[in-house]
Amino acid sequence: MPTSATPAIERIARVLAGRQLSLNGEGDNPHASSAVDAKWREHVDDAYAILHTLREPDADMAEAGDVAIWRKMIGAVLERRAE
Repeated sequence: MPTSATPAIERIARVLAGRQLSLNGEGDNPHASSAVDAKWREHVDDAYAILHTLREPDADMAEAGDVAIWRKMIGAVLERRAE
C-alpha cells in the first residue's frame, strides 16, 4: 500500500490553510502554494481536533474496514502529539 512521506497532521493542516487562503477555497489567492507553506503550522491544532473526532469511525467506515486497525492508526498520530 502506498504511504505518504508527509505526516497526516501536516497534510490536514495544509488543506485547512489552503481552504482559507486559496481562490479555490474561501480565499482570494490564485497561487496560494507559498502562502500555505508559510501558514499551515497555524492550523495544526485544528488538524489534531479533526483527527481526534475521527478516532471513532462511523457506521459506514466500520462496515468498510477493521475498526481496531483504524483506531490504532489514528491513535498513533494522536500519541505523537503527547510526546
